[in-house]
Amino acid sequence: MGLLTNVLIENKEMTNERLELMDKDSLYFLGPNLTLRHCTVVLKVPARRLHILGARFIDCTFEVKQELKNHQSWVSAYLKGCRFRGRLTGCDFGHWPEYSSQSWYASGSIEDCDFTEAQMDSCRIMGSDPATLRFPKWPCFTILDPIGHAAELRSVKWPGRYGAVVVDELHTQPARTMAVIEHAPTIAKKLGATLEELRAVIEKFDCIVY
Repeated sequence: MGLLTNVLIENKEMTNERLELMDKDSLYFLGPNLTLRHCTVVLKVPARRLHILGARFIDCTFEVKQELKNHQSWVSAYLKGCRFRGRLTGCDFGHWPEYSSQSWYASGSIEDCDFTEAQMDSCRIMGSDPATLRFPKWPCFTILDPIGHAAELRSVKWPGRYGAVVVDELHTQPARTMAVIEHAPTIAKKLGATLEELRAVIEKFDCIVY
């Protein structure tokens, strides 16, 4: 692998622009001191090539062209009125200053955002109110206040290994975990359940939206 080119997008405000972050040989830095309004951000790079350093995104659209996996630096971003399209796996959004001692993580937040056109699995909303967000519909589902509802969710038998692997561990999530978004087909494949079995249990709980 050759040397990566650092692409720094910082210290500016941008409106109604299209940013395409797609070069596999680049390392992208969004921020610090970056505000994007009504912009379209096209992402086609792995998480390790994308660093968000306290950027502010207002009424932006994110088009995720390849699955973005285990990308936690969203929790340094201020996200308001944004929409997401594409596959997001193991990504965290919101306010989680304990995640890193770097100063820009203190100002991360998410509100009024729309994930209905995204496919999300093992994603979390941290320290922000999920009531302002729109989540993807079935076959995705969202567990609201997973720590507060952990005992209730453990009170029933879940199909396959989902109970043992996920539900039994909800109480160990970080304290700021406000919602967990899952993708039922992925769970069914990995943890030995069927979509029908999962949905039958999900339907019992008001704290799960789908």
